[in-house]
Amino acid sequence: MSVPVVSTDPGAALDLLAGRRLVVLTGAGLSTDSGIPDYRGPGSRPRNPMTYSEFVSGEPAQRRYWARSHVGWARMRRADPNPGHRALAALGAAGVVDGLITQNVDGLHSVAGSRGVVDLHGRIDEVVCLDCRRITPREALQARLTALNPGFTEAHSAQVETAPDGDAAVEITDGFRIAPCASCGGVLKPHVVFFGENVPKDRVARCYAMVAALTPEDGALLVAGSSLTVMSGLRFVRAAHRAEVPVVIVNRGATRGDELADLRVDAGCSEALAALAAQPV
Repeated sequence: MSVPVVSTDPGAALDLLAGRRLVVLTGAGLSTDSGIPDYRGPGSRPRNPMTYSEFVSGEPAQRRYWARSHVGWARMRRADPNPGHRALAALGAAGVVDGLITQNVDGLHSVAGSRGVVDLHGRIDEVVCLDCRRITPREALQARLTALNPGFTEAHSAQVETAPDGDAAVEITDGFRIAPCASCGGVLKPHVVFFGENVPKDRVARCYAMVAALTPEDGALLVAGSSLTVMSGLRFVRAAHRAEVPVVIVNRGATRGDELADLRVDAGCSEALAALAAQPV
């Protein structure tokens, strides 16, 4: 087991990444400066997100999910990209970033202007019907839920915290009315990967292909704002390490991938990525 090199100076990452083409893997820590809290960063409160099996267990679980998400989405849709998102978009436009994989569901990379983003865990601004598989905009569902539950958001939004997946800590959800699919009457689910649900195989394959295209001589994997606690992101770090491609992690606090990294910068993503984008290509 190797001992990770840890620095609090973003300049250490600049030296290691200079002149290299990057694949970037981002996590919830990148979006904290946009007002979206993360799951596992320093000071984060323990959370218990709904699992897929719980969601499909029946209407009580679905009512609980949609009531909480209805309040959370009202806040989350107002979030704007921060300097970290904008820095990665600029690096992509400059040809430095060859691929961007995000574990976040907030869609802020695309809003910032990044292209070809792989939303590993899906997008919270989309809704899928579990019966007919039709995908529709979240805004349309939000309007329907607001009409079915007038005043619900206003009654709860000032009192609760919101998680990275838009789930708000609303405790009383009895009486909340959920909306069925407008096409077939089926069960609606956010178009995101729940805990206990598999990431689509083609999406995973696309991410592996990005990492496989990197070379030890002129490529690197940059991880930004992820503790790498779950395997969905860690597997790509392992793949890069096996291929002897340099791995740099920017994250506040230790990560599960530290022993696989050439360097971990213990700093905020906005600060470190903005410094990277400011360097000459």
